[in-house]
Amino acid sequence: MPLKYALVHEWLTPKATGGSELVVREILNHINADLFALIDFESSNPESYLYQRQIGTTFLQSFPLARNGVQKYLPLLPLAIEQLDLRQYDVILSSSHAVAKGVITSPEQLHICYCHSPMRYAWDLTFDYLQQSKLGSGLAGWMTRYLLHRLRQWDVLSANRVDYFIANSQHTARRIWRCYRRQAEVIYPPVNVDAMPFVKEKEDFYLIVSRLVSYKQVSLIIQAFNQLQKQLVVIGTGPQMEYLRKIANSNIKILGWQPDDVVKEYMAKAKAFVYAACEDFGIALVEAQACGTPVIAYGAGGALETVRDIRLCGDTGTGIFFKAQTEAALVETVEKFAMYENAFNPEYLRSHATHFSTVAFAQRYLNFVEQCSKQKQSLESNSKFL
Repeated sequence: MPLKYALVHEWLTPKATGGSELVVREILNHINADLFALIDFESSNPESYLYQRQIGTTFLQSFPLARNGVQKYLPLLPLAIEQLDLRQYDVILSSSHAVAKGVITSPEQLHICYCHSPMRYAWDLTFDYLQQSKLGSGLAGWMTRYLLHRLRQWDVLSANRVDYFIANSQHTARRIWRCYRRQAEVIYPPVNVDAMPFVKEKEDFYLIVSRLVSYKQVSLIIQAFNQLQKQLVVIGTGPQMEYLRKIANSNIKILGWQPDDVVKEYMAKAKAFVYAACEDFGIALVEAQACGTPVIAYGAGGALETVRDIRLCGDTGTGIFFKAQTEAALVETVEKFAMYENAFNPEYLRSHATHFSTVAFAQRYLNFVEQCSKQKQSLESNSKFL
């Protein structure tokens, strides 16, 4: 009898279009799994690949404004995910950056978690969350701190429900070990390299494509380019949009949200793609390289695994790193980039990006799931003789 699979993700909404959603889509392309999430507003979206699909949800589905995200119901997320009844399934696959890994399973079931990140607002971004939140001071601040403390406790406890962890980068694997003391297999997320247009001849502008939120450090890039007086195009939307438009000089164009074909065109024609955040992986960095576009990136996190600094790698360089998240460091590195820009080999950039393709992801993910299944079957067989 074939195994029954369940795939659990945090939320499925039109606004959720990041790397974790790409992983969900790619898994469903290869594994016949029933899909579950805290909330689902994609199965009713005619433009979604999930249109009219049966998706299991939680009580948060009917909560006010849930369509815009359930982060506002943060204290309820652990309780909600634990209400999913998955007893009929043999294998639980979770795609988790918050609470999806916390589903309740039995000893007979196999649970494999693809972890995009330990819950950021409970760990790495705790103090940013408190500083920016209206609930960060006074009595409300202490209540928020206590809530985050309990979330961390639950997050560690729920990690024990996972049999095998997969991390989207070595950087994330180290964070999983730091938070949960669990080893993780590294399988890079799928990047649709074939969908990216390849252009050899570049135009005279730099590009950033990002959500406009504080930790993405877009303001740092804008302030650096204000000094450099070089042409910069910013694509993306978010709560910092108006602030960024106020501080940007005339050499900087902030285009807001743009459709995929427009984003790809700018990415293919840009002189360089600029990124200042510390990402767990950073799909946009790989997409730029697939276009033959070199990357100027903050030298930390997943970028160290996807970008090759031309100063160290020579002909096989795909970008250049700056060492500190400061305007001065970025200004200095952009000026150094000008010395190397003609040395980049666009064909090699494209070739390098294929290491992170959808095909590479599928092969590694499916092989790991099969390996874990065999290990569990072997353990169960051995236990019968004890």
